[in-house]
Amino acid sequence: MKNTTMDRKTFLANTTKIAVGAAVGVAGLNAVAGEKNMKVTAWPWPYASLDAEAARLKAHHLYWTDKDCASGVFGALVELLAEKTPDPWANMPMEVMLFGRGGGNGWGTLCGAVNGAAAVISLVATKADSGKLINEVWGWAATEKFPTDAANQASIDGKYVDKKFEGALPQSISGSVICHASVSQWCNVAGKKVADVERKERCARLAGDLAAKTVEVLNAHFASTFTSTYVRNAYAAQCLTCHGPSVKNNVMTEMNCEPCHGDPHNSPEPVEEHGFGTPSEFKLDQNYPNPFNPTTTIRFSIPAQQKVSLEIYDITGQMVKKLVDGELLSAGTFTAEWNGKDVLGSSVASGTYFARLTTDNFMRTIKLNMVK
Repeated sequence: MKNTTMDRKTFLANTTKIAVGAAVGVAGLNAVAGEKNMKVTAWPWPYASLDAEAARLKAHHLYWTDKDCASGVFGALVELLAEKTPDPWANMPMEVMLFGRGGGNGWGTLCGAVNGAAAVISLVATKADSGKLINEVWGWAATEKFPTDAANQASIDGKYVDKKFEGALPQSISGSVICHASVSQWCNVAGKKVADVERKERCARLAGDLAAKTVEVLNAHFASTFTSTYVRNAYAAQCLTCHGPSVKNNVMTEMNCEPCHGDPHNSPEPVEEHGFGTPSEFKLDQNYPNPFNPTTTIRFSIPAQQKVSLEIYDITGQMVKKLVDGELLSAGTFTAEWNGKDVLGSSVASGTYFARLTTDNFMRTIKLNMVK
């Protein structure tokens, strides 16, 4: 072996290189070992039965602690599941759903609360099962009054940790899972602005509602007691008879198309107002005459200015005719006539039909009988 002489400076420089190399080597070995021992939880992730009311209160609290709607619903269920099954739920950051706030970073598209609900469902249910479970939750969100009676009662009973607004809030039915439609409908009904604390509290309670509903649906699914009640919106079903896969095949939807696209086939019948004073409540009277042929009259009352729709459906749930097409009507009593014809002007067959009155926060249906 060749003898070499090394000065102090060279010695220190070389030993530093050796030390760094050794450190990197050890870190690399540790990383490899860690990867070999890493536990990966297979999808779908495990689910344990939860308390729906606990989910309601937790989602409401998370909304007010800077998690907003999407992360509020998602985080409520993740935290409750982490208490029962820490691995893997304790490793899931709820902040992954922050993008969903305000309908997607304030874009007003898909409601953050239904977005968060669907994310949890998609984590714990197979693809084959998740579709029907999401439809159940989203269909409920489109047709329920929000905040629900349960959400308002939780405030009255003092159950919420964050008491930004106490007592019952006005309710509205959005008819959609779109954030803009849901929030704007409520603001119109309540006479509030988007920035008002009442509107924010409304969305906090809605987040609680969606968290509770999601727990109810998932509990039933994993207990093998879930029965779907979801039915595709009748207006959307009618649109898809032409625009769906059997004909034009250019639309996929479960929502009512009319709020955004209008009804190109419909010519609403004139509505007549009657001077009976200001009604004290919503009302949809039985049509007269009934049975009828070919014309019948439908009377309804609204106690305050509302956007009103009055639609006729057949026994299969297909829309036949829209008598009142989302008109903004003042408080009063009104009548509309149906001449027994569909949107294309063709006379309908004898049978049972349904008239449905929908306003910002009211929905009711009556049965009609056409005889010839």
